[in-house]
Amino acid sequence: MKHAYVFPGQGSQFPGMGKHLYDTNETAKALFEKANEILGFRISDIMFNGTEEDLKQTKVTQPAVFLHSVIAYLALPNAKPDMVAGHSLGEFSALVANKTLQFEDALKLVAIRANAMQKACEQNPSTMAAILGLADEKVEEICAGITGEIVVAANYNCPGQLVISGSNAGIDIACEQMKAAGAKRALKLPVGGAFHSPLMEPAKAELQAAIESTTFSTPICPVYQNVVAKAVTEPTEIRANLIAQLTGAVRWTQSVQAMVADGATHFTEVGPGKVLQGLVNKIEKTAVTDGFSGTETLA
Repeated sequence: MKHAYVFPGQGSQFPGMGKHLYDTNETAKALFEKANEILGFRISDIMFNGTEEDLKQTKVTQPAVFLHSVIAYLALPNAKPDMVAGHSLGEFSALVANKTLQFEDALKLVAIRANAMQKACEQNPSTMAAILGLADEKVEEICAGITGEIVVAANYNCPGQLVISGSNAGIDIACEQMKAAGAKRALKLPVGGAFHSPLMEPAKAELQAAIESTTFSTPICPVYQNVVAKAVTEPTEIRANLIAQLTGAVRWTQSVQAMVADGATHFTEVGPGKVLQGLVNKIEKTAVTDGFSGTETLA
């Protein structure tokens, strides 16, 4: 009977996110103000009063989702995780929850990551697509068979839902082939670039330098990292996996399966939205799931 805490990634943002926490919790308010100072702009104003469009820019989205998740987690009384995981960007939130990273350090890394990814997207016009209703192996096989273009499996979200990432032309070809192979849907996503693919390589050097000069402490519980989908507690390994994640796949299905195999029965999603609760329920029917975004009344 173990309790896992999981943290969402980009795509969970919404206008007004985190405002209730700011208005009702003094610690939360202080952390938002500290974040505004660190980032050099009032991200809290964009989160609380901005439009969906304002929140869509990668350099805003990533710190916004991170802040909402981490500040909500710190507002939770008696949070005692046996294990943590985060989806893509959410891995940084998870590493604050298990005390591998300090709040300020993690926020700086997230800002560097977001800006580096934004630049990589501008350098290589590229995109992602969600493939529904095909076996993972079939999706991988089709991606591998496309020559002259980059197309890879990027997010293993749950059985029958895989996101692919690559060049614009490569994704178009792949979507056609996926449909021909029997996919229920092959849907291009409204994203700025090919995240979790080799096309993010230009962002790697900058993020790697920042991660390598940041202190990583021994965590209080294991993190199930996206690229390896197993429990990790060694700071050097955590650091290497975090760097690899930028161009590597998010193995969410496999991470949740590993957590369940290691005794997780209860998953709490902390931060904006309910995406991960839905994915966990599809991966493991018996798991108990709930969420905390900072607006719920705590029992």
